[in-house]
Amino acid sequence: MTKTQELLLFIKQAKICRSRDAVERGFTRMEIAALFKAGKIERLARGLYQVSGAPVLPNQSYVELAIRCPNAVICLLSALQFHNITTQLPHEIWCAIEGTTRAPKMTYPRLRIVRFVGTAYSQGIEEHVIAGSKIKVYSVAKTVADLFRFRNKTGLDIAMEALREAIRGKKATLDDIRKMAKLRGVYNMMRPYIEMEISS
Repeated sequence: MTKTQELLLFIKQAKICRSRDAVERGFTRMEIAALFKAGKIERLARGLYQVSGAPVLPNQSYVELAIRCPNAVICLLSALQFHNITTQLPHEIWCAIEGTTRAPKMTYPRLRIVRFVGTAYSQGIEEHVIAGSKIKVYSVAKTVADLFRFRNKTGLDIAMEALREAIRGKKATLDDIRKMAKLRGVYNMMRPYIEMEISS
């Protein structure tokens, strides 16, 4: 097997490959550029490649984000979509980063970045493996609480719908929802809506 064939196989097995990872495995950027020029691989974003004609992965944009910014956490409307709680398809990826962490740059899809500090960032993170990459996304309970916290940006109606679907669809326990609501400082506001859902 030639070095070019080895590189192509490496990219194919990775599904989405960072040029940095290929270089660390002993391949050169010139070899990557040659494959790209020959049409064997396609560039998804700066430094991200996949084999030409490869099928689109489930949640591929989230995989690309996870590869480029491992500490970014899918949140708010995008987390709702990930957990199949909403039929809405956000035109941008909502992601959380911690404090003053450098924001990731992606031309497509567009990112909507929110900054969380301390436990607001670290609590409620789930890890899901897709195509060998770990995607960080907030739990359903954390997402519902965050939606109430950011209701002026995302809409109170969406927060209420998410709470209703989380409870009725048993996607989160009441204890977890209450815990995250208290963590995010919105429990007193959410309590009437929680009680209404319990009694309905």
